[in-house]
Amino acid sequence: MITGEVADFEEALLGCIDSDEIVSLASVLIDAGGENPGGTEGDVANVLAARCRDLGFRVEVVDVAPGRPNVIVSVGGSTDPGVLFVGHSDVVPAGGGWSTDPFRATTRDGRLYGRGACDMKGGLAAVVIAMAAIERAAGELTAPVSLACLVDEEDTGLGIRAFVQSGTTAGGPAPRYSHCIVAEPTDLVTITACRGAANLEIVVTGRSAHAGRPSNGRSAIKAAAKIVGLVEESAHEMRQNPHPVLGPATWNVGTIVGGTGTSMVADRCVLTVDRRLLPGEDAHEIARELSLSIDGAGITGDGVEVSVGVSMEMPGFLTSENSDTAAAAVAAVTDAVGYRGTDVWTASCDGGFVARDLGTPVVVLGPGEIETQAHQPDESVSVQQLCDSARAYALLASRIVALPAVMSRTKG
Repeated sequence: MITGEVADFEEALLGCIDSDEIVSLASVLIDAGGENPGGTEGDVANVLAARCRDLGFRVEVVDVAPGRPNVIVSVGGSTDPGVLFVGHSDVVPAGGGWSTDPFRATTRDGRLYGRGACDMKGGLAAVVIAMAAIERAAGELTAPVSLACLVDEEDTGLGIRAFVQSGTTAGGPAPRYSHCIVAEPTDLVTITACRGAANLEIVVTGRSAHAGRPSNGRSAIKAAAKIVGLVEESAHEMRQNPHPVLGPATWNVGTIVGGTGTSMVADRCVLTVDRRLLPGEDAHEIARELSLSIDGAGITGDGVEVSVGVSMEMPGFLTSENSDTAAAAVAAVTDAVGYRGTDVWTASCDGGFVARDLGTPVVVLGPGEIETQAHQPDESVSVQQLCDSARAYALLASRIVALPAVMSRTKG
């Protein structure tokens, strides 16, 4: 196919993208709520599934917990490796400080407002409209384009765990994917790596006694304080050995709850700890190593016991900037809106599971600014950037799954 014919196809493709359609879908997704913790994603899933059925997509709805369905939608029927977009249906709680109803989407001054507008109802809507544009413009695809809209991303990752562990779909073998794009807010910068995250719970038990003779007891709080010191020592060591791309892994002691009264030696103390993971690190192995360090420091014994458990793990990932996936994303964004480049994240996302468990190269790319808009009052996203994202998604995916078929028909 000559360059002019490619340009004609892509011009027709981009002409199928309507910003009003994106805003309309993003708005009804915002209105549907989905606060988490709380497990309330069902209405969001229903809205998305209904819209995708109207568009003629294949739609699979899978409950991973009561009332908490993953929604996987696809276009293109080939079994060749295709393109996977990943998003999530839940949002963090609205909280206070809003100037508008957080669950009644509004637009003003070129921005869409509401909880999830940026993280990430806007990204979901942009993907859906891009998929519809590809199917309208290309018809036959050489490989599938899918969107996995998953529950519980903002809490414990039930949705992504179920998705990567599932070996089949309603229509037969699960499609394999050669590229994965997580549609989280990146201001349309292509993110090629991010750290993972783990939540550890450390339970310390001691022996209660009257505060008038504390030596009769064994203070769980004193033991916990020593554990905090161990964590800080580990954090210092990690800062001395940073990852060449992502920097050091980190520790953060988030909460400490212990004791039952001022005049009593504390017999129990619980710490919750955030550990940011580098690609390849395993949270359970980290918990085991911390437990061994606690024992080795002499903190346990003589009436003090400590258990270290993992309550949440989200792996990190690292994709080469020279990979086909990263190059395709950067090129699509450049052609849609201009060069935006690549970067890495200190945040974490579901993409780490896709990279680790499915072996698919992953980038994060989407509308909105995570640091200035996501998880904040009056959350919003630029309407123009929603449209720009859909254009980039359409170009990216179509060049992988549509252009080969169009070229074949043209040659024929």
